[in-house]
Amino acid sequence: MKTFSQKPADVARRWVVIDAASAPLGRVSTEIAKYLIGKYKPTYTPHVDGGDYVVVINAEQAVVTGGKELQKKYYRHSGFPGGISDARLEEVRAKHPERIIEMAVKGMVPKNKLAADRMARLRVFAGAEHDHAAQKPEKVEVK
Repeated sequence: MKTFSQKPADVARRWVVIDAASAPLGRVSTEIAKYLIGKYKPTYTPHVDGGDYVVVINAEQAVVTGGKELQKKYYRHSGFPGGISDARLEEVRAKHPERIIEMAVKGMVPKNKLAADRMARLRVFAGAEHDHAAQKPEKVEVK
């Protein structure tokens, strides 16, 4: 019996839709990361990017628990001295609701050479409509 190792040419990708309003942000993010990495597949190989395309809808209705709406902060830095700025979750939700999901998932994807390609397969939409109906994505329920 030999150990199976998936080749990049053997990767079969599918499209899935996940509703961000169905569960708390952390649960949704881990589910998205699992599909982007492809870890749920029996053919999972750590050094091969075998994940799926993930379409996330209702990002502006992402559920957070406790006082995170006012207490959670997102930081960014311009690269210049003293160039750090922050924004509360409610401010980010008002301006760019897609970034809430993108930043949560980015923290859950392994930091390696495959991370950028995996994040490129993530499509986040603020509302319930998305542009990928032609790909016939499957709806995935988050428990």
